Amino acid sequence: MIINGVSIDKTFAEAFPMKATRAIITAQNEKWAMISAQAMTGFATSVIACGCEAGIERVLDPSETPDGRPGVAILIFAMGGKALAKQLETRAGQCVLTSPTSALFAGIEAGKPIPLGKNLRYFGDGFQISKKINGKRYWRVPVMDGEFLTEATTAQVDAVGGGNFLVLAESQPQALAACEAAIEEMRKIPNVIMPFPGGIVRSGSKVGSKYPALGASTNDAFCPTLKGVTNSELSPEIESVMEIVIDGLSQEDIDKAIRVGMQAVCDLGSENGIKRISAGNYGGKLGPFHFHLQEIMA
Repeated sequence: MIINGVSIDKTFAEAFPMKATRAIITAQNEKWAMISAQAMTGFATSVIACGCEAGIERVLDPSETPDGRPGVAILIFAMGGKALAKQLETRAGQCVLTSPTSALFAGIEAGKPIPLGKNLRYFGDGFQISKKINGKRYWRVPVMDGEFLTEATTAQVDAVGGGNFLVLAESQPQALAACEAAIEEMRKIPNVIMPFPGGIVRSGSKVGSKYPALGASTNDAFCPTLKGVTNSELSPEIESVMEIVIDGLSQEDIDKAIRVGMQAVCDLGSENGIKRISAGNYGGKLGPFHFHLQEIMA
């Protein structure tokens, strides 16, 4: 398959089951809602070392938030329910409770309830107040700028993590420009995040390592500087490869994100140095969800 001069490899990206939740952060204005959301989703690129994968889903209009203030929706993914609950509560306590004018609400209604502000209330040292509205429990925790309002729980749902595709280009600036174009379009798709910095990862990994302590290591087959010393997947003109990783609430959500992202890359085409699109394929060993690139773009 070739689109606008860009060759689409006959391969698939592997992804794996995760647990996920959405939280809504509101504040006095969009600036402070975003600051809190950025803090809460920081150091959350990969479950390999961060404990979770998290990112900003989208900015919310005041008409879309529970308290009628500007807001930001975030998604958090983890390998299991206990890890998700721990990461959510720790990050909420350190990054939203602490952030000026912030409030915190559930972003998913249906699913297994997990604590959101249920335990953060204890910071109120006995001065916290509970209120139930339309069947939902909220806590008002006194803080120095007024009070922190938080919903007691949100919901945990089954999700998919690790969808991906690789952009192969003649130069580093061209690969980056293509990935930036892809991310701009992919961020318009609901229910997904691209958790790496700016949505892009240059240190793509393979499963395993020569060092027993490491479960993952550099994807040497796609490293341009290793063409002569490893079993390279790169032709001579490829000098840079970058990867986009996608987590989504469903396989269909990731399908949509991959499709619009790959299309944005192909729109730039071979005249802009983009030669191929491939994917992280580990022979079916990594996960049960397979995203076949040519089928997605058919």
